Amino acid sequence: MQLLKLSDTVNFMRLRIPAMVLSTVLILGSFVSLGVNSLNWGLDFTGGTLIEVGYEDAANLEGIRAQLNEANFEDAIVQNFGSSQDVLIRIAPRDGVKAVTIGEQVLTALRADGTEVDMRRIEFVGPNVGEELTEQGGLAMLVALLCILVYVAMRFEWRFALGSVSALAHDVILTLGLFSVLQIEFDLTVLAAVLAVIGYSLNDTIVVCDRIRENFRKIRKGEPVEIINISLTQTLNRTIITSLTTVLVLVALFYKGGALIHGFATALLFGVVVGTYSSVYIASSVALALGISKEDLMPPQVEKEGADLDPMP
Repeated sequence: MQLLKLSDTVNFMRLRIPAMVLSTVLILGSFVSLGVNSLNWGLDFTGGTLIEVGYEDAANLEGIRAQLNEANFEDAIVQNFGSSQDVLIRIAPRDGVKAVTIGEQVLTALRADGTEVDMRRIEFVGPNVGEELTEQGGLAMLVALLCILVYVAMRFEWRFALGSVSALAHDVILTLGLFSVLQIEFDLTVLAAVLAVIGYSLNDTIVVCDRIRENFRKIRKGEPVEIINISLTQTLNRTIITSLTTVLVLVALFYKGGALIHGFATALLFGVVVGTYSSVYIASSVALALGISKEDLMPPQVEKEGADLDPMP
């Protein structure tokens, strides 16, 4: 199936310099936001008590914060959860106080004015567990990138390996930057989505690299830029179909999946878009900038046994 029937080669590499400039600006912006705003770490990483309560009518968040301040919960984070009637309250861990006790104190404070409040759920994560999850999550992403670097270097060529890892790092940094700018809660489900973005982007990049290698060996005459453009044009339909079908599923999850996986769907939606972009412009442009050529991808010639012997007189 072909969505686009292209008779001419699309000159993707014509925009490689503007694309690299755009990516550099976005990466720097992401670093600035991460340095200034950091991430809105979820309870999985910070530790503490998570309480979900329900109201009959739309909840007044400012009023809830004022009630909790009077009850000595000044550090409480209050936000809507899925609907205007559902409220999520996060409270930092307190030494010597059980989560059940904190939940009872919060409910007492919220019901002090006679409002009917229902307890939906309560969870507790210790600070040591949160710190360990943060460390292990970062280590998981680092190990994944290193393993991919080794695999692509062995499977293709080291220039493609650096291009692929650059594209993956680009996708991860921009996704983290998005969550930092929008202050969307970053929990374990979002971390899983970031790792899934790495896998998705790598799959697309491998397809592109494989086609570039084939065309370098098949097309006898042609500059590296021309061959890369031909390869990207040939894989364009596959890229569009894969991305489109994935986006359709993620849009359904985003709007119908509920608040629990809202961050997961957001990370994957954004990751699929930037992953498709980076497979076309970042991975290929980095390999081209490093000087990839036909000679680097040609299979080594194997000398036949006895080929160097003198012919019989």
